[in-house]
Amino acid sequence: MFSFLNKLFQSTPQVDLDELLTNGAELIDVRTKLEFMEAHARSSKNLPLDEIPHAVTTWNKEKTYVLVCASGMRSRTAVSILKRNGIERVYNGGSWIKYAK
Repeated sequence: MFSFLNKLFQSTPQVDLDELLTNGAELIDVRTKLEFMEAHARSSKNLPLDEIPHAVTTWNKEKTYVLVCASGMRSRTAVSILKRNGIERVYNGGSWIKYAK
C-alpha cells in the first residue's frame, strides 16, 4: 500500500539533481526579483514564476534545468508549465537554500 501511495504522490522520477547540475544543468530560481536580490544560490539565474508563461519560447528544449524557489511549490508549478509547453528536461529542485554553497 505504501508503494502505491508513494507512486501516487511522486510528481517526478527520482533523479540526482546535484549530478544534473554538475553535468551542465541550469539552476533557475523562480522567486520574485526582490526575493532573489535578497539572497540566492550563486550559480542560479532568476526568472520569476509569473514571467515563465511569457518566456517559454526562449527555453532550449535540449538543455536540462533545475528549478528552485523558497519551498518547492512555485518551482513545481513552473515545472508543470514548462512540461505542458514541451520542455521535458526540467526538474523541481525544491528550496534554493539547498544550492547555496
